[in-house]
Amino acid sequence: MRRNRAARPVQYVLLVLVAVLAFGPVYWLISSALKPGQDIYRYPPEWIPTRLRWQNFADAWNAVPFGHFFVNSSVVAVAGTALELLFAVLCAYGFAFLAFPRKRLLFLVLLGAMMVPGNVTLLPNFLTIASLGWVNTWAGLIAPGLGSVFATFLLRQHFLTLPKEILEAARVDGAGHLRTLFTVVLPLSRPILVTVALVTIVTKWNDFIWPLIVTNSDSMRTLPIGLLYLNNVETSQNWGAILAGTVIVVLPILVVFLLAQRHIIAGLTQGATK
Repeated sequence: MRRNRAARPVQYVLLVLVAVLAFGPVYWLISSALKPGQDIYRYPPEWIPTRLRWQNFADAWNAVPFGHFFVNSSVVAVAGTALELLFAVLCAYGFAFLAFPRKRLLFLVLLGAMMVPGNVTLLPNFLTIASLGWVNTWAGLIAPGLGSVFATFLLRQHFLTLPKEILEAARVDGAGHLRTLFTVVLPLSRPILVTVALVTIVTKWNDFIWPLIVTNSDSMRTLPIGLLYLNNVETSQNWGAILAGTVIVVLPILVVFLLAQRHIIAGLTQGATK
């Protein structure tokens, strides 16, 4: 007990250092986005802005069509995440509970797909989308990312840990596979579903390469490309506006993370204790 009490101050100090390293850059980004340009370069650094310049956000928003970019990113992230999660759930349920020939071999092939770098599939995906006439469309932005090996693997592993007695009771009550999935399996898997959904939505929100390749007009561009536009437009290097644009991109995902953190922690620690 004495050793544990003596170690607590050290643990607290380490936690504070980790928190500073993790959130320090975020705080600096937000505080700098509110500073006049000359204050950003001040030395020693001004950690708490003495003058707030909210005009930086207006400058960033008006410099490029951030409204269009924000809507596009929202549609791609929300619709793409919903469809990807639906397909992953159905696929994971099949690998976990259904019996079919060569199931183990197919699952190993699926795991092998995780070893293929994403950039390798850019050209085949673009050629497929172009042949379908989906360049510069919602379908072209969303369709190539609908199959997620990582989400399928994570959900399948979780489904295998569910109590078999509950699933057997559902079958005895006459529930089919879809009813069992949506009324028994998914309610018991809410934390892991939220975790997978958040990882997916962050990935799609921050994606830069694929939207840049598959779109050719501002009406279909997304927020990460908007930051590139903003950096090119601000030829005078108005870093206040550029940082404000970065905050506009980061803030929605940060809010989603804060709202879902309870479920994320539950999903990551599920199965660690009984």
